Amino acid sequence: MKTIVTLLAVAAFALAANAADAKGCLKGAVVGGVAGHYAGHHGVLGAIAGCAYGRHHAKEQARQQQDAPAAQQNQPPAGQEKL
Repeated sequence: MKTIVTLLAVAAFALAANAADAKGCLKGAVVGGVAGHYAGHHGVLGAIAGCAYGRHHAKEQARQQQDAPAAQQNQPPAGQEKL
């Protein structure tokens, strides 16, 4: 019961933060909390770790999306390679 209350509190704090800061945190916290609960009643630690990983993963995806258009601009259209 404590784990559920703690997870709800973590989710409430995450929702109170900016959407840009919490991107990936909620999904990671839920998955990590459930996994931590079943892996030895460590739901809070799992939620914290899941939130951290979710934010890291979201930042990596955002960085890849920003880099992708720049890499495509330097390439010639298909079939028109420089000779």
